[in-house]
Amino acid sequence: MIDLQTSRQLLNEEQFVERLKHIGETKYHDKHPFHARMHEGSLSKTEMQRWIANRFYYQKCLPIKDSLVMSKLPERSDRIRWRERIVDHDGRTEDDGGILAWLRFAEAAGISRNELIEGKHFLPGVVFAVDAYVNYCRNNEWWLAVASSLTEVFAPTLVSYRIEVIERHYPWINAEGLTYFRNRLSQAPRDSQHGLSLVLSAADTYEKQDLALKAVEFKCDVLWSMVDAIQNGER
Repeated sequence: MIDLQTSRQLLNEEQFVERLKHIGETKYHDKHPFHARMHEGSLSKTEMQRWIANRFYYQKCLPIKDSLVMSKLPERSDRIRWRERIVDHDGRTEDDGGILAWLRFAEAAGISRNELIEGKHFLPGVVFAVDAYVNYCRNNEWWLAVASSLTEVFAPTLVSYRIEVIERHYPWINAEGLTYFRNRLSQAPRDSQHGLSLVLSAADTYEKQDLALKAVEFKCDVLWSMVDAIQNGER
């Protein structure tokens, strides 16, 4: 028989991270059949381009989401650290940053930069899912918004593998366009470490910890829904 009192005790850091990683092992979008096909090299050029074009909507909304989160953080020191996420994507000038790096990735895959900027290829399901994520961060307490970003804990391994996959299976994509992924190898661990420390500090009851983990599951659902829409490809 489960002791409910014991089962609802505050998790220590190791236990919390263990549950977090279990979410990644079971719900992260690298398990999606579309990504499985990507990793084995069986996507067509059209499918790969559809993924690149639609993922751009997510990329361009990240600094908006992060601005919302930063505006809620109670501590100046945390706002300073969180600001780096916005700089990483928007850049310090118009000539750098992750959004520009993704546009260059798209160009390396034969997709017009102007078409991406104009949103000609965005699928409604992708837009709906990404907007739901931005609105989640807009409407919830700051620590839940931060918790939803903890999918970054799972990202470095996938990013590293994705570079290898693209170079091996999709040689028609110019390797010079992979700068975005190489940059994320150092950015994602830095961001996830900060985000995790914020959540561990703020979620000071079992109930809050459970809500934080549910926020991670929500983000996994957002990412999974995006890939569903991209796989179906219906406008």
